[in-house]
Amino acid sequence: MFWAVQGMAAELTTGALMMRQIQKSGKRISMLVLNNNANFSKKATGRITFTCDQGNEVNDAIQKTIETGEGQTVWMKSVGVNEEGVIVSTFNFEWTVRVKK
Repeated sequence: MFWAVQGMAAELTTGALMMRQIQKSGKRISMLVLNNNANFSKKATGRITFTCDQGNEVNDAIQKTIETGEGQTVWMKSVGVNEEGVIVSTFNFEWTVRVKK
């Protein structure tokens, strides 16, 4: 599987988590990827599943931007595994969040 496809799937897992937490906050909050990096550890073939389990960290950043009005950043990791459960890639995205004025 081409690296760009993995990158899009990995970003989607972190972005969807970010959007869900923003929606739950009930506030107008902007979000943007500031940085990213990736590691490819095995050739990705077949169905690859990406997961990110950092909801608490996202919620903390959102609450802090709501409380302070200042932008916050959070690094989020998305891990891609193949059908055998072997990690094929790991992506890290630095997201910024800020309450819209």
